[in-house]
Amino acid sequence: MNTSFFSTRHVTPTADRARPDEDHSGDRALVLGGGGATGNAWSIGVIAGLFEAGLDVTQADLVIGTSAGSTTAVQVTSTATPTELLAGTLTAPSPQRTSLAGPDGGRARVGQAAATMDSTAAIIAAAADPADMRRRLGEAALELDATSDGSGSARWRAVVAARLPSQEWPERAVLITAVDASTGEPVVFDRSSGIALADAVAASCSSGPAYRVGERRFIDGGYRRSAENADLAVGYGRVLVLSPFGGRTRAPLDWGMQLAAQVEELRAGGSEVETIAPDSDSEHMFGANAVDLSLRPAAARAGRDQGILLAERLADFWR
Repeated sequence: MNTSFFSTRHVTPTADRARPDEDHSGDRALVLGGGGATGNAWSIGVIAGLFEAGLDVTQADLVIGTSAGSTTAVQVTSTATPTELLAGTLTAPSPQRTSLAGPDGGRARVGQAAATMDSTAAIIAAAADPADMRRRLGEAALELDATSDGSGSARWRAVVAARLPSQEWPERAVLITAVDASTGEPVVFDRSSGIALADAVAASCSSGPAYRVGERRFIDGGYRRSAENADLAVGYGRVLVLSPFGGRTRAPLDWGMQLAAQVEELRAGGSEVETIAPDSDSEHMFGANAVDLSLRPAAARAGRDQGILLAERLADFWR
């Protein structure tokens, strides 16, 4: 194994609570929800559209990234401008959607994603509460990991690392979410957590087998509370949430894991909150289709169009 691609350091992730040990207090928080490959592209498009219309949201005091949103968080806190990130998304090679096999995506990837959604839906339906759900999902991921040859985490790390504009944690406050597969406990990583940036993002985006970092195992940060985890922005005056999945949850509503419940909590604490979700014309790009790489350019363009339209309304809120 190439050790430059895989950290074996002991991981001491920040305990999950409203605000980690490092003081991230400030006025503006940007929350970037999960949503697969198309969700990342759509979020980049929204941010680029806002930027093009004169509103730069990348200078938030805190950026929170979950699952694919963790990749977006690293991208938008890099030295690349939103316009450059959008250009890279639009010009990246795109596989044919009708491809039935191969590493580039297409129907095989969509089918695998649909199967994963079905299996995790059954686990969620059997769970008694959020903690039980996370434990069950962790157990299932560990079982898959136990039947693998152990190389999956290294391969996944290499894929994730290649997507990141830098392998170093941003100087600004960035939080990346995950779940400990062994305990079901929520985890929040930041630059003080003792984990390499690529490992944090790979853990947050992990699906299928648990992602290994040293002796620890992790699953997707979207299972912490939601695909957005906007509650981590508690105490911030203005919170902008980009939600590729439109704030939906697959958990029972009485668990309070949906984005709307988090927004209500933030507002009750004094935060102003605005949310952006894909418009109805873009919804076909998400769900199981979120892993279809051929849809990324269309998702990015749709996001850009939304960002341009929303910039004027959001200007007074954000500035």
